[in-house]
Amino acid sequence: MEPIYPWGDCSRQVTRRRRGEQMEKLACRYLCQAGLRWISSNVLYRQGELDLIMLDEQTYVFVEVRYRKNDLYGDAAASITWRKQQNIKAAAAYWLANHNKCLSTANCRFDVVAVTGSRVNWIKNAFY
Repeated sequence: MEPIYPWGDCSRQVTRRRRGEQMEKLACRYLCQAGLRWISSNVLYRQGELDLIMLDEQTYVFVEVRYRKNDLYGDAAASITWRKQQNIKAAAAYWLANHNKCLSTANCRFDVVAVTGSRVNWIKNAFY
């Protein structure tokens, strides 16, 4: 008999988390093959989470990774709301401050790697 969780289907949460980890690894490999260098993954602050932090020559790249099984409800990139962008920027500012840099003066950008089905779409400078 399956356990009953009052907060929902726990096995589905684990599966979603595992899928997210797989997509972040795929995105990291994709970007590394494109010449970026990995700095960190899954950096979590109260302000928000940074999926990947990469370096493109002298530019810090904060990458949001999104996955959708198909584009029935829009592609993966379309799911990044204005609020999510603000949270990513706040987390990036905090990360930069911890590394003696400032968001307004540091050479950085915000990219999105959107995986829809088996299609990978890297959007440079996805938002500011």
